[in-house]
Amino acid sequence: MSKKVLVAYASKTGATAGIAEAVGDELRAHGHDVDVLDVARVKDLTPYDAVVLGSAIYTRRWRHEAVHFLRHHVDELRQRQVWLFHSGPVGPDKDQDQEMPSTVRHLAHEIGATPAVTFAGRLEPETATGFLARRLAAGNLAGDARDWDKVRRWSADISAAIEATQRSTWHRPPAGHFLG
Repeated sequence: MSKKVLVAYASKTGATAGIAEAVGDELRAHGHDVDVLDVARVKDLTPYDAVVLGSAIYTRRWRHEAVHFLRHHVDELRQRQVWLFHSGPVGPDKDQDQEMPSTVRHLAHEIGATPAVTFAGRLEPETATGFLARRLAAGNLAGDARDWDKVRRWSADISAAIEATQRSTWHRPPAGHFLG
């Protein structure tokens, strides 16, 4: 029996959305029913058993709409398995874990979510917005540094955790039920 999983994302230039799609594809390959949606399109968490939330991270900050999603859905997220990721580092620091912003760290703790995993990002001259991003994209930091194998491995780990929870739930007798 598959679980219904939401993979929600907040992306500035599409790189985080691409990672969210890859997570969704991997979870589907493991038999889960998955919706991949921009956080702005998510209105209700009722249909979902588990949630994966990703945000672009720039200058140690998550996208506002991702933080708003966490704040708005705290009570609902507490009742589900939740995984977080952020993407953005490029260049020599692309493989270094980025610390969760303090607000996100607090909300993750409140929800019971795993700490956010960091995925390298993408910086392309065509999609770079803002003076600094355009300047960096014109230099040696330009390119796609996303590690698709890392994304697939992490997604497979999520699937295994969902399945483990599902198996332990299947074998647990209902409250008040006595065997024997």
